[in-house]
Parts: sequence; C-alpha cells; structure tokens
Amino acid sequence: MNDTICALATAPGGAIGIIRISGHQALEILSRVFQGKGDVQSYLPNTIHYGHIVEYDAVSQHHIPIDEVMVSTYRAPNSYTGEDSAEVSCHGSRYILNKVLGLLIQNGCRQANPGEFTQRAYLNGKMDLSQAEAVADLIASTNRATHQLAMSQLRGHFSDELARLRDQLLKLTSLLELELDFSDHEDLEFADRGELLKLTKKIDNRIVLLARSFETGQAIKQGIPVAIVGKTNVGKSTLLNQLLKDDRAIVSNIHGTTRDTIEDTIEIHGIVFRFIDTAGIRQTSDEVEQIGIERTYQAIEKARIVLWIIDTEPSIEDIDNILQLTENKKLIVIINKIDKNGTESIPSLSSLKSPVIKIAAKYGQGIDTLEQAIYDAAQIPEITDTDIIITNARHYDALIRAHESILRVIIGMEQQLSGDLLAEDLRLTIDHLAEITGGQITPKEVLGNIFKNFCVGK
Repeated sequence: MNDTICALATAPGGAIGIIRISGHQALEILSRVFQGKGDVQSYLPNTIHYGHIVEYDAVSQHHIPIDEVMVSTYRAPNSYTGEDSAEVSCHGSRYILNKVLGLLIQNGCRQANPGEFTQRAYLNGKMDLSQAEAVADLIASTNRATHQLAMSQLRGHFSDELARLRDQLLKLTSLLELELDFSDHEDLEFADRGELLKLTKKIDNRIVLLARSFETGQAIKQGIPVAIVGKTNVGKSTLLNQLLKDDRAIVSNIHGTTRDTIEDTIEIHGIVFRFIDTAGIRQTSDEVEQIGIERTYQAIEKARIVLWIIDTEPSIEDIDNILQLTENKKLIVIINKIDKNGTESIPSLSSLKSPVIKIAAKYGQGIDTLEQAIYDAAQIPEITDTDIIITNARHYDALIRAHESILRVIIGMEQQLSGDLLAEDLRLTIDHLAEITGGQITPKEVLGNIFKNFCVGK
C-alpha cells in the first residue's frame, strides 16, 4: 500500500491508450516524465492538462519527447482508489505504451498487480467488497441483464440490503444480551419473545429469498442452457443454425450426422441462452454415435429448457420417454417441416401441457414465435438496475451459512433456549453476512483470491 503503482488500463492496439498511476507519490513521479504548463504537483484535482511524456538523454543532456499526451489528475480521497492518482492518455502504439510504463517504473512506480487499483479502493473505504466484485462483473457483462445486475451491485443496493438486515440482527442481539446482563432480575424482560421470533423469521425469509435468487443470477450470468433434442434427421442442426444465424452445425440427410453436442449462445430480449444441439436419439450399433447419444442425455440433465423437435406424430412411448427425461424441466414441443407436412394438429400432443410451436426451420418460418416461447419458458423477471439478484457463488455460500445460523436461533426460540445460546448464533449470522461486504474480514489470502482475476489496469 505504500508503493505507487501504474498499469495500462485499456486494451493495447487501439487509437488511444490510458495508463493509470496511484499512490502517495503519483504526481511527484509523473512530474519527472511529463512536461506541460506548470508543475504537475500544483495541478488542481479533477483537471486535464496537455503536454508531452519525455525521456532524459544523458548524452545530449536534453529531454526527448516520446508522445503527445493528456494528463488527468485526482487528489485523495476523491479518486477511484482514494489516493492521489493520475491518468495518462497517449497514443495506442504498443511501443509508446510500454515506453511510458517503463519510464514511470524507472522513476519510482511499481507495476500494479491484477485488480490492485480496485483492491486499494476497497481498503481505502471507497467501496465494500461486494461492490469491488461488481467492478469485475461490470467489465465482464455481455448483455443488458448482466450489465444491470452489475450496476445494481456497484451502486450499493445489495450492500444497503445487507446493512438493513445487519441492523435488525444487531437489535435482536442487543436485546438478548441485555437480558443476559440483567439475568438476576427474573421479572425483567426487554422484549417480548413472540415479537422477537416474528422479526427473526422475517429476517430469515429475506435471507432465503436472496439465496434463492442465485439460480436466476447464475442463469443470467452464465446463459440459460437449452437442449435441442429429437430423433435423427428431424432438423435439430438446421434449427440451431437458424437460431444462431450461422452455419454452426453440419446439416445432412444422412442419419446420425451429429455425433457430439454442439454449443453456442444467442441473446433473446437481453438474456443469453446457451443452445446445445445433440445427437439424434435412436437405437444404433455405431459405438461413436452411441457416445453422442449418451451425451444427449447428459445435455438434457443440465438443461433448464428442452426443445423437443418432431416432424411426424410421435408414439405414446416417445411422449412418455420425453416426459420422463424432462421432468422438472421446461419443455417446448416443436413441429418442424410444416412446409412439407402441413400445419395440421397432432392429436397425441393434446395431452401435453407444454407449448407446441410449428416451424419450417429450413426457411426460418416460425423462429420468432419460437424465440418468444423460449424467453417465456425461462421465466426471468424483468431486470432493472435496482434489482438484487445474487450472481456470485461466494455471496450465495455466505447467505446459506447465515440462513443455517439464524434457523438455529428460530428453533432455539421456539424451544425457549437461554439467551446466551441464541446470541451466539445471532452473532454468527451477522458475521456470515459481513463476509459478503468485507466488514469482518481482511485476510490476505481471501482478498488475493477475489482480486486475482481482474485485469492489471483495474
């Protein structure tokens, strides 16, 4: 934390590159390599200045210009890291960027570790741990939903919710511990146990709701898995190509062409779906094809939504088989090749509660209707930048442990256990929730594990 650090904050190869500097010597070190109007150390905070990055040549005893740059200066504590900071905007040449970084390091900077700028922001109280992790999520966001969830967490909505829970838990703990302090006075009661039990259950319900949102959060973050299944030659690969708008899968009239799962993603209404084209389900003696069919069953097991494609009326055995395979999954039945077979209804499907979509995959007919059905089947709530949906496994684990602790409190209250036992589990609940925002933890290995996946410029 005493070092002044620097790093490239933009991807190399662009027209402009930005180099970040942070630390108590940031402006002093910058003044040794930057020539502009006035002294860098006298620049006002939040101002931008034109000048040149220069290198001193001992032979000629002159400063040689390296690049024309703009320098932005920030003063502690009103900067991203909470320290004196600067950003150098120069041309994006790899040579220039490396040269500027080299000059800064020669004059006293240290190359930043991955995530060290954000880590310093956390350690200097500019954000809590969950907000720091949201920075990485924001950088990695690939669609509207993941962007909004990251923005919600970065703005502190999740932290505010945890703070409210913490205040309620502290109130409970304080009342119980007061009773312990005055345990000699048996007729003295600071709070009605029935009311305390109601409040405890209310807190637990909120913790459980937050934990349950993790499944939705993972689906949004990783993409909702959708398996495309059916017999050979019903048009699974053709459908995948239509959905992806690309010839991703081999299409052939030969049965058993797809021998392995093929996976790719598309975005529907701001949500990412991972489509998995699978080998056709049939009896076969081909060992390689049989392996592909086994992987089809594995894909169904992992999928949240299953698209069952047929082009003729299925048998009762086929329907029973698909219903068994897709138990607890969202099933959409697709009748393909309506350009050849017409659009008449298939009587045997009338007993199914699943939506039935008619398409001609070869010509893209009905694809819009199918995409809407897939989006509806995902049952993803409309996401705004104020919603709190858990996307981080570390947060989920802490919430589960908090739930287990407070559940012991509830059971203890119902069994009229002594206040000292209840208070201990309440303190554990508070500690588990505090792990999310970093209020109770600072071990080097925990922080290193969180920040190691950041890019060095963050």
